Amino acid sequence: MNQRTALYDLHIAAGARMVPFAGWDMPIHYGSQMDEHHAVRRAAGMFDVSHMAVIDVQGAGSQDYLRYLLANDVQRLKKPGKAFYSVMLNEQGGVIDDLITYFLAAGDYRLVVNAGTSQKDLDWLQAHVHRFDVTVTERPELALLAVQGPQARQRVAEALALPAALDLGVFTAMGHGDHFIARTGYTGEDGFEIALPAEPAQALWNQLLALGVVPCGLGARDTLRLEAGMNLYGNDMDDTVSPLESGLGWTVVLNSERNFIGAEALRQQQQAGIEHRLAGLILEDRGVMRAGQRVVTNLGDGVVTSGTFSPTLKRSIGLARLPAVATSMQVEVRGKLLAARFVKPPFVRNGKIKIDL
Repeated sequence: MNQRTALYDLHIAAGARMVPFAGWDMPIHYGSQMDEHHAVRRAAGMFDVSHMAVIDVQGAGSQDYLRYLLANDVQRLKKPGKAFYSVMLNEQGGVIDDLITYFLAAGDYRLVVNAGTSQKDLDWLQAHVHRFDVTVTERPELALLAVQGPQARQRVAEALALPAALDLGVFTAMGHGDHFIARTGYTGEDGFEIALPAEPAQALWNQLLALGVVPCGLGARDTLRLEAGMNLYGNDMDDTVSPLESGLGWTVVLNSERNFIGAEALRQQQQAGIEHRLAGLILEDRGVMRAGQRVVTNLGDGVVTSGTFSPTLKRSIGLARLPAVATSMQVEVRGKLLAARFVKPPFVRNGKIKIDL
């Protein structure tokens, strides 16, 4: 039997279509995925993302521990509340998971990791605690609610009677009673991700609903993140490919001062040259790209890692892993080779189309 989040009954009451996802029963949509997508781009939508895992890392050795486990460097997080996006690698440089790390105070960090990799992540984190003065604690009692869109900050401030939320910096978090409020997201729009206990989460959902915030499911979350050019773990990267091959080199701090897990493999890959890259594609012909489709290039075959119909662009867009210096391509859709061209993600950011159509 799949797990259910603290908001499950509210999803049912709102008419959600529930589907199994990473061991959870989650809403895919509440009637119209397209309407939910546009609500986030134009106003505000909210997502139950309580299936993701919140993990606290605490202790005198926590900074050294995370400097060893993450490709980004937590020493860069100087001010309490600041956060960054990073990847956690295996010895071969493959991506175990992508995650957000928050610096709360000296010796106190919070990680938010993907649902489908949460147990793998916990096992990996626990496997390395013996070298450091650190404890790793999952927080399953916390629900996680994402509110996204150009009106999201105003609606959250109204729901929580918290004007300070309007001034919270991007990739910064603050505490408010039993609420942990972070100005982060996975849609390419402004907004918050809020961790809080079950009962307050239910109350906040209903308050936001009364303010006109639209409930959104995993379907809209996927089209929004792909328009924003954001990777999906298991599609655009996994433990067999490095961040350098996945468009995530910007998340890696690779220098001689720090030997994090996977660093040597990345150095060797840099020296040998990157054979594949993750590229943005837009389909020129009619059709829809989907993950797993073959991409024929002038230098050999690649593969679509994520693909969808973009509600904002009204075209099919995707990410694909291709030979690093390929210059032309076609995508095989339903047995036909369709014209496509390279574009640099994001496709859409903050409600604005960022590519030439």
